Amino acid sequence: MDREEKKKIRDHIGEYLDVSGTRLTDDEAVFLRDFVDEYDEVHKGRSETRTRSRDGWSSDGKYTREETITDTFTDDVGIRTDYSYRDDDGQTGESSTEIKDARGILNWFKDHL
Repeated sequence: MDREEKKKIRDHIGEYLDVSGTRLTDDEAVFLRDFVDEYDEVHKGRSETRTRSRDGWSSDGKYTREETITDTFTDDVGIRTDYSYRDDDGQTGESSTEIKDARGILNWFKDHL
């Protein structure tokens, strides 16, 4: 891919995702272009929830933590990850993060495919 074509693709991706400071290979640029072009039809509104249980140690001894992670493709191009946990001693917590940058999207797909 020549520089001019790659710049056009990068500019197109930049309309939807933060590409500042991100170096992209040709394959990554094409993947992200296809991702943003197909977003409404393929991804928007899709959600996946995973649960897991793990044991840990604290100063009070061993505990079991139940974790729930939900990844949702948001209305605007991006991915929101909601995380919550509940320990068997009653402690709970939750957090939410949004991925709206090119490298973050690429890393998410790398981890989930």
